[in-house]
Amino acid sequence: MIAWNVSEAKIGTLSQCVAVARYFDQHPVDKVVVPGRGFRRIFDPPLFRRSEPQPHLIVSCGFRAEKRVMKIKAAYGGRPLAVHLQKPKIEGYDLVFVSRHGWTPEMEGRPGYHQMLGVPHRFSAEFWEARRPAARAVHAPAGEKVAAVFLGGPNGAYDYDDAAHRRISEAVGGLAEQGWKVLISVSRRSNDGTLQASSRLRSQNVVVWDRISENPYPDYVAAADAFLIAKDSITMPCEALSTGRPVYALDLTAVPGERLDKFEWYHRDLQETLRLTRPFRGELLPYAYEPPREAERIAGIVRTRLAD
Repeated sequence: MIAWNVSEAKIGTLSQCVAVARYFDQHPVDKVVVPGRGFRRIFDPPLFRRSEPQPHLIVSCGFRAEKRVMKIKAAYGGRPLAVHLQKPKIEGYDLVFVSRHGWTPEMEGRPGYHQMLGVPHRFSAEFWEARRPAARAVHAPAGEKVAAVFLGGPNGAYDYDDAAHRRISEAVGGLAEQGWKVLISVSRRSNDGTLQASSRLRSQNVVVWDRISENPYPDYVAAADAFLIAKDSITMPCEALSTGRPVYALDLTAVPGERLDKFEWYHRDLQETLRLTRPFRGELLPYAYEPPREAERIAGIVRTRLAD
């Protein structure tokens, strides 16, 4: 089977497509939409050529992908099954998966529409268990209990201001005092202020990625016994939950508005409805849950539709 991923030029959106498409094609073709500006649009290479082998499945994410997917579908007589991993702005998709925090009443009962938890990703409990021994050998050679702290950046719902940095510092300091070895990873969205504030927390028991060396994020996840994740991320909690280990949400400075409402709904859903994560109250206590396998579940729905 031939699968194409059609995505905006963002690693977060492309990785969602890959997570689903890999169940059908071990080497899906990535079609990345990079919109040109002004006269540059004339010289942009086409996203696809009709002479290419026809895809059986198109998985897309990001609003810039939508018109391109419809062109691809039309070029091949409407035959490729088109799957979109967020609410589309245009009609024409065969299957649509919308995050629970973005689901609206008018989607109920709509043909082809399905809810999903957060966003799909490529990780599983088996993946992390296979990686864990090597990661623990590096980050916890003496058998230390490891807390992975993941930070993002301002996103319109939360801000990383001085108050947020103090909250991060207090949380990390408290965990270190409780005997945790703390591994802090900033993200691509983290600003210099957050990196500097985090760097000041370095100690014998606190390691901070410098954002210069190779990204240790996968090894931090594999080595961790528990997670503390800033609330500005949708993806990182989903990935951490695939380990089956405790995942706690760290409050930041809230920015009132519709975007904040959606993020807060997402966290309430994880904590209160699904009982998957917990709010951070100073301790990372153990608890049990069944790790979600959203990419696998979505692929199952797609497989059934392809069979039909």
